[in-house]
Amino acid sequence: MSSDIAIKVENLSKCYQIYDSPHDRLKQFIVPRLQRIARKPPKQYFREFWALKDVSLEVRKGETVGIIGRNGSGKSTLLQMICGTLNPTTGNIQTNGRIAALLELGSGFNPEFTGRENVYMNASVLGLSNEEIEACFDDIAAFAEIDDFIEQPVKTYSSGMVVRLAFAVAINVDPEILIVDEALSVGDELFQRKCFSRIEAIRESGATILFVSHSGGQIVELCDRAILMDAGEKLAVGTPKQIVGRYQKLLYAPADKQEAIREKIRRMGEHTEQHADTLEAVANQDEAHCERTQEPQESFDPNLRPSSTIEYESHGAYIESPAVFTLAGEQVNNLVRGKTYRYVYTVRFTKSASNVRFGMLIKTTSGIELGGGASANSPRESLAYVEEGSSYRIEFRFRCALNPGVYFLNAGVLGDVGGSETYLHRLIDIAMFRIMPDAENLATEHC
Repeated sequence: MSSDIAIKVENLSKCYQIYDSPHDRLKQFIVPRLQRIARKPPKQYFREFWALKDVSLEVRKGETVGIIGRNGSGKSTLLQMICGTLNPTTGNIQTNGRIAALLELGSGFNPEFTGRENVYMNASVLGLSNEEIEACFDDIAAFAEIDDFIEQPVKTYSSGMVVRLAFAVAINVDPEILIVDEALSVGDELFQRKCFSRIEAIRESGATILFVSHSGGQIVELCDRAILMDAGEKLAVGTPKQIVGRYQKLLYAPADKQEAIREKIRRMGEHTEQHADTLEAVANQDEAHCERTQEPQESFDPNLRPSSTIEYESHGAYIESPAVFTLAGEQVNNLVRGKTYRYVYTVRFTKSASNVRFGMLIKTTSGIELGGGASANSPRESLAYVEEGSSYRIEFRFRCALNPGVYFLNAGVLGDVGGSETYLHRLIDIAMFRIMPDAENLATEHC
C-alpha cells in the first residue's frame, strides 16, 4: 500500500446467514457434516444476506470522506470491518495509522468501573501508554463535561453522559485515522458544536476522517469527497455536493423508479470519481443519453404509508379515504416545495350530530405540530346540525412551504356529545407525505 494512503479496501463483502428458526441453525451445524461423510450433497438450512458486496475504495492521508446512503445500505457494516470489530466474508482491508472509532458510543465501557477507569481502559485499547493517558486525561474530562461524576461508576450515568465521555476519549487521543458512525448528534446544541469544532481541528492537524451520516449538510460541510452506498453496493464516489444530490434523488424517488435511478447513478459512477473540474463536461456528454430533471416532480409512492396510525373511538362519525391531491386532481405524496395541494377526506355520519366542524394537522416525524386548519374557529361558527346517513367531503388547501423531509397528517371531526364538544372521530398519523428536495440547493445533477 502506498505511503500516502490511510485506508485501502479491496473487493470487500460481508454475508450473513439468516435462519428461520433455531432448529435450522442446529441442523446446519450437524446435518451437512453427516451428508458429506455419506458423500451426499450437503443441504443448506439458511438464506444468504449480503450486507456488503464487492466494495473497493481508497482514502488518502489527510482526507475527509463521508459515506451517505439509505438505511440498510451497508455503511455501518463497512466502518465496523475497517475498525476490525467485524470480520469480512471476502476481501482485504489495509490501514496506515492509529485508528480512533466513534461507532456505538460507550458500548465498550464497563458499568462497574468509574469514568476515570473506563477512560484509561478505552485509551489503552486505542494504543496509548499510561503516561500518554495521564497527559490527556484532564482534556478528556473537561471535554466530556461530567464534572465529579468522572469518579463515579458508569452505571450511575445517564445515557447522554456515557456517550459524551466515550466521544471525549476517542477525539482527544490524537488519532491518525478517525472513524465516525452517526455520532455527531450527542448532547445538546452547545456540546454538538464543540464536537464539530474538535473534529474540524483534527482535520486541520492532518488526520484522516471517514464518517457516516444521513445529513447531507454535514457531508457537504466537512468532506473533501463523498461515497454513495445503497443495498450493500458502492454506487458512486465524487464531490460532496454531487453525491448528496444523487442520494436525495434516490431517497425521494417513487418505489417504481428507484431501480432505474440506481442504474443511472451506477453508470455515472466512473465519471463522478474524476476531478471536479471535469464533471460538468462529462455530465453534458451524458445529457444526450438520459433525461435531465429541471425541477422536482410530484408523484405518488404506494409504499409511503404510516405505521403509527391511532384511531379514536367513533361517536357516530367515520373519516374515510384521506389523501393529498394536486389542484388538477392527481393523488400524490411526494410533494414539491412552493406548490399548492389539497388534503381531502370524507366523513360519513351514522348518527345525527350538532355543532360539527372538521380539522387537519401537519406534524414532523418527531411529533411536533407544525400547523393545521379547521372548518370553523369555534362551535358557534360550525355546522349547526348534520343528519344521520349524510356524508361530507372535506377539503383543505395548503401551500407547501416546508423543508425537505417526511411529514404526517391528522384528520378529525368535532361535535357536541352530551353537551360538550368532543371528537366524533379522529385519525392520528393517517397519512404521510415527503417534501422533495430542491435540486438547485443541493447540486447540479445530470442523469
